[in-house]
Amino acid sequence: MLLLYNLGLRVYYILILLFSLFNKKAALWIKGRRHVTYTQFDKSIWFHFASLGEFEQGRPVLEQFRTTYPQSKIVITFFSPSGFEIRKNTPFADAVYYLPLDTAKNAREFITAINPTIAIFTKYEYWYHFFDELHKRDTPLYIISGIFSPTQVFFKWYGGLHRIILGFVNHFFVQDEQSIQLLKSINITNATVSGDTRFDRVWGNARQPKELPVINQFKGDQKLFIAGSTWPTDEQLVATLVTQYPNWKFIFAPHEISEEKINKLTNLLPKNSAVKYSQLPSRISNLTSQILIIDNIGMLSSLYQYGDIAYIGGGFGAGIHNTLEAAAFGLPIIFGPNYNKFKEAKDLINLGAGFCVIDEVGLKSVVADLINNDANCAAAGTKAKTYVAGHIGATNTIVNYIEQS
Repeated sequence: MLLLYNLGLRVYYILILLFSLFNKKAALWIKGRRHVTYTQFDKSIWFHFASLGEFEQGRPVLEQFRTTYPQSKIVITFFSPSGFEIRKNTPFADAVYYLPLDTAKNAREFITAINPTIAIFTKYEYWYHFFDELHKRDTPLYIISGIFSPTQVFFKWYGGLHRIILGFVNHFFVQDEQSIQLLKSINITNATVSGDTRFDRVWGNARQPKELPVINQFKGDQKLFIAGSTWPTDEQLVATLVTQYPNWKFIFAPHEISEEKINKLTNLLPKNSAVKYSQLPSRISNLTSQILIIDNIGMLSSLYQYGDIAYIGGGFGAGIHNTLEAAAFGLPIIFGPNYNKFKEAKDLINLGAGFCVIDEVGLKSVVADLINNDANCAAAGTKAKTYVAGHIGATNTIVNYIEQS
């Protein structure tokens, strides 16, 4: 099985190499792993994140370690360019790298260079050679905000190698009891239900949000509908609401912000109804447009403080994006049908704070009920905020355990 694993990784690398000829993200993935010189540390604390979402998820633990151990060197690795390119200059780390391809040689060289005293991986990312090398060196390895489902390879008859990978982990901090039971089913008992550190992150952000005066000016005295992390199918749906609610303002914050994607979104909307955020400095005194398109990365978590209803994209594709950022500000949450892998989305629906839509008719029905009934809208928002507040505390559980180990 290890032979197949190693072969699969090399095939994956070749495919990414081919894609890099015409795909910018793949090109960054390749370029970021070439000719890298790693800083030599006497010892360090290693945090790994798959992408930007996992960075934000694990950030409360990262910040706590940086505050508690200011003299310690912290190394961060990312698998994806969407994490590395945005957070490569983060003040929370002394060095930030792409995670090298998971080979025995790469794992040995990288870990020798940074010499971690502990390693903390967030949610996903299970790599045989890196975990094996840490295990050989008796370096404690922790998984935080982990979550498991019966469909994962660990729980299949052919998942023997992946179960070995889990065996290299010193302790799992998981989001729910189901994950505990699934791990027990394969004789792994070194796990604690700590909850999800994302709740700590979004709750802290909602308590001290970054103020955006231009957004406040754009909204004025009107209600604001925010469509966050949207993809084309999401945008086609939400665009149908614009003319129906002329007294509402709309913000679109697309998941992808290339010029091509932004232009396609603009063409969906009524002519001359939208302005790009990048155009605002020259138009700051005349924000009469009904729609604002956010054509940058990093603002969305602060935008929700000005919203009244949120639509979260991704539900017509691989899966919905972060619903908790909006929920922490007390917004009713709307999203598409692909949410079953997200416990918080199912919880929000059960509470009456989240709403799944599958088409234009469903979207318009949900929005009409929220917009035309202030009490319903307020109640849904309150339930969303209360839900987030009731699930904070994972960071303290994790940090206290690690400190005492």
